[in-house]
Amino acid sequence: MRHSITGALLAAAVSLPGAASAATVSRAPFGTLPDGSRVEIVTLTGANGVRARIMTYGATLQALEVPDRAGRRADVELGYDRLDDYVTHPNFWGQTIGRYANRIAGGRFSLDGRSYQLPLNDKTNSLHGGTQGFDKRNWRITDTGNRDGAASVTMTLVSPAGDQGYPGTLTATATYSLDDRGSLTIDYGATTDAPTIVNMTNHAIFNLGGEGAPGGILRHRMTIPARRYTPVNAQLIPTGELKPVAGTVFDFTRARTIEDGIRDGRDPQIVAGRGYDHNFAIDAGLTTAPKLMVHLEDPMSGRTLDVLSDQPGLQVYTGNFLDGTLVGKGGHVYRMGDGIALEPQRFPDTPNQPAFGSARLNPGQTYHHRMIFRVSTVR
Repeated sequence: MRHSITGALLAAAVSLPGAASAATVSRAPFGTLPDGSRVEIVTLTGANGVRARIMTYGATLQALEVPDRAGRRADVELGYDRLDDYVTHPNFWGQTIGRYANRIAGGRFSLDGRSYQLPLNDKTNSLHGGTQGFDKRNWRITDTGNRDGAASVTMTLVSPAGDQGYPGTLTATATYSLDDRGSLTIDYGATTDAPTIVNMTNHAIFNLGGEGAPGGILRHRMTIPARRYTPVNAQLIPTGELKPVAGTVFDFTRARTIEDGIRDGRDPQIVAGRGYDHNFAIDAGLTTAPKLMVHLEDPMSGRTLDVLSDQPGLQVYTGNFLDGTLVGKGGHVYRMGDGIALEPQRFPDTPNQPAFGSARLNPGQTYHHRMIFRVSTVR
């Protein structure tokens, strides 16, 4: 595989119209896949110094650079520097996840009396869309430029009927938009020609101190407006219960450091997940407009991250399966607790648990998920 030189990202920069906005978008080659298809990377830069890099392979948020309280910019997302590593050592770092994010028990679900079997890529379950989910596809750029006053890029993927066992031909879109105030909005959309299920999200794994920073995310402070969560069994499939967080290590209704509970083996749920790998039922539920899902703060750097979404659930994953065998950006070895994924979505295994609602999409309907990563600093 061939790789582009980082400096090439300065090519094709376009200033967006409007004197009040300094946001820019640039587009450059990023390498070639084994089948010969070319991968591109788009850089969105806001006036406040925030910069996002989006790769067509996996419609991936490959980097998110954010200034700290002293103005020093760092990439706060775990990942790789080279395309080769995303292909040969995949690990859901910043990728678009679909058709169905999270786990489906036994890889099976039914629609209109017909059963469907998905690949089992997580022991006895299907995880994040299967062995060849949306994270492992090279999306096509269909638009760049100005979207609601922000630098933006739209990518499209067509998933044929039967892809990974899912019914219906699904046309999916991912639009990333960065404004000058530090908000990176991701709009996921999809249409189908036959009934199917859809649950798309982004799997960015963050360390607000900077990827590879010592100490990982254990001393980050987190607040989640959720009074209930979905406990899991030994296979990390929700039991169907909505359990109160009060009095447990899952209570983040007030700001707490992540290290307070991540290794508390007295809670069998922490043992099952090797830490936090659980879905929080956000109090506001499914909404028409994005609402706050989680607030994360790094006291050392002063960086903060608010994640907003219109979805009902937030999967929190503290990198529990990072075991030091993967070498990421800058030659950093990633280990358990070195990053945290905050994934707005439908609840895990919703197609098999009617009490969780529905993830069904019919012809004539449009699936839409808007999520926002809003970064800033505190003194």
